[in-house]
Amino acid sequence: MESIITEIETSQNIGFNRSFELAQICSSLLDSDEKFARRIIINVLNYWNKIHLATHEIWSDLVESAGFYPYLEKDKEMFVLRNLSGELRKGLHISENLKSKYFHDDQFELLQLLKSDKNVVASAPTSFGKSLLIEEIVASRLYTNIVVIQPTLALLDETRRKLLKYNNYYKLIIRTSQDASKDSGNIFLFTAERVNEYNAFPPIDFLVIDEFYKLSGVRDDERSSSLNNAFHYMLKQFKPKFYLLGPNIDGISPGFVEKYNATFYKSQYSLVDSRTIEVYKQHDGKFGQRGVKAAFKEETLFNLLDGELEKEQTIIYCSSPNRVRKLSKKFTQYLENKSSEITSEDYPLTEWIVHNVAKDWSLLKNLNYNIGIHDGALQKHITSTIIDYFNSGKLKFLFCTSTIIEGVNTSAKNIIYFDEHKGLKPNGAPKKVDFFDYSNIKGRAGRMMEHYVGKIYNFNPSPPDEKIIVDIPFYQQNPVRDEVLIQLEKNELLYPESEQNIAIEQIPENEREIIRKNGVKVHGQKSIFTKLRADFSTKYDLIVWTGKPTYAQLTYVMELAWDNLLVEGESVKPMTISKLIKMTFDYGIEQKISVLISNDYKYKRKQTSLMALSDSDVRDLSIQETFQIIKHWFQYKIPKWLSVINEIQSFICAEFGRRSGNYTYYSNLIENDFLRENLAILSEYGIPTSAIRKIEDSIPKDMNQDNVLSFIKEKELYRTKGLLDYEIKKIVDNLVD
Repeated sequence: MESIITEIETSQNIGFNRSFELAQICSSLLDSDEKFARRIIINVLNYWNKIHLATHEIWSDLVESAGFYPYLEKDKEMFVLRNLSGELRKGLHISENLKSKYFHDDQFELLQLLKSDKNVVASAPTSFGKSLLIEEIVASRLYTNIVVIQPTLALLDETRRKLLKYNNYYKLIIRTSQDASKDSGNIFLFTAERVNEYNAFPPIDFLVIDEFYKLSGVRDDERSSSLNNAFHYMLKQFKPKFYLLGPNIDGISPGFVEKYNATFYKSQYSLVDSRTIEVYKQHDGKFGQRGVKAAFKEETLFNLLDGELEKEQTIIYCSSPNRVRKLSKKFTQYLENKSSEITSEDYPLTEWIVHNVAKDWSLLKNLNYNIGIHDGALQKHITSTIIDYFNSGKLKFLFCTSTIIEGVNTSAKNIIYFDEHKGLKPNGAPKKVDFFDYSNIKGRAGRMMEHYVGKIYNFNPSPPDEKIIVDIPFYQQNPVRDEVLIQLEKNELLYPESEQNIAIEQIPENEREIIRKNGVKVHGQKSIFTKLRADFSTKYDLIVWTGKPTYAQLTYVMELAWDNLLVEGESVKPMTISKLIKMTFDYGIEQKISVLISNDYKYKRKQTSLMALSDSDVRDLSIQETFQIIKHWFQYKIPKWLSVINEIQSFICAEFGRRSGNYTYYSNLIENDFLRENLAILSEYGIPTSAIRKIEDSIPKDMNQDNVLSFIKEKELYRTKGLLDYEIKKIVDNLVD
């Protein structure tokens, strides 16, 4: 059968007789092997000009029979349906709520399930269009209060931008400090952690969990406990209708769908075909991770990008942010050495980088050659800008990490599976990409409605095939982390006599209540209770503080958190506790990214282990690590740690009858990049901190954060003197248009 695909691809022209024969084969396969029939049709569409004109009508009917209604609508002039039944079926697949949107067959089937009384757990390819159904549900206004849980702020930001058009009917809530509207519906766009922190939900009637495989305890995501607790809380508190969606999943915990009146829907349907090119086989034994073999592998990549793929958009998968920086920089140097033409594209981001990051960051030179980077360490406004550049076709190449899997919705004509690792294990060893991750990387090849065929170039063997069954720990409870188990009522426990549960039961109830509320490492918190009691009389001044801490106070609290709240299996390299304390304290004083980068650069330049690196390479390393620290530690870990220990020290102080401290002010400053509380929402909307600081004096300090957005628009603060073009565009795009 694969020979048919090859024939369509390699033939100069496909004459009437052969085209008719292929159409007959395809028609019969629609009954016996629909997946392959769809692949034939997609490839015929990709090479439509090769197909004999007299058979176009037959193929148009087959396109309709396969349910490719979005393509029929997009290319109406190319396809002519001359049968009434086909026209009627197409009409049935039009959205009732989204203008000129048509659903393909399986999308339509999934939508009917979502409209039924059933909850839905859906597994479908990346290019299926699962998220379009979220917008369809929102646009239908069937539900008053909706919660959408996504794993990253970047995905939530994309969703916010898509749903902003419905703000006449729904208030979009993206921060835990926002109140729900009583006059309209509400859409909560939260990570799982924010769901667990929010205390004022109205009755929720629809819940969406995107990338729901992150519930799994077996896959051992350090944030799986938060997602389980958020899901469990929603089900228990509100019993909403739910829609769980994710790619390439074969099943979930046995009995879950029956208990929760759900249906597991799995589809292989795709409007894009992917072609695999085994590059590593063409260079058998010549690729490696070090020395000459690593250099040859990189050279092969650069020749491919600058040759066969020169005019096509390509995403290159790399194992880590450091690899992204190094490889993209080397490719830029390769093009520079060849005297390749510099782009004439205008990238306003470059001016912002020069003013706020560094004049010699390699990304600036990358952009000269239409090369972008994307990883979890970059600031949100930079990642969204780079993705906008890429999606608009300005950038040709995008070097990225596993954010291609779960951090952003983008695709390209070509995907290059260059590295076979994904981050590090706790012991510092590289972690192999498994079949599930590989399938999701591969799924980004080809963009629905733009490319009929995408290509995946394997520079490594693909991982062995495996079935992916997503366990749901709060339901299955084997395995289950303590942080999930402690949230369950006694009547929900499947194994009440287990050692794990007995150990939790032995914690005094009043302490257990605080540990439950804090939602992080159970026995680590218990150890903090013990440590604070032991140190209370001798280190009271280190434990109890309000406002900004002294260096000694910060050191005490941070070391306490580091020793007790890191999750088992969590990789912290290259971070050390002493470095984290110093950078946190310095950040509180300087409050500028550029200063942190400069300080780190000066420190690194003195290290003997980095002496061989150029100034530019060291600068890149400092920028990458500083961004990573801000994103992971300052905006996520440290505020949570401070919040947890703040609750415990308050309890201990009451126990001893002494005045307690309050870490909240400092915690909020760190998390919100030292912005005023009512301006922090602007950062969530993708406005750079540099721009917010330039307009903050024009915004009343006591203004409600929800009113700040409309105030900026009404007062046209995007015209404020001193704003860079990039900053103006980010304000206008996110708040005005």
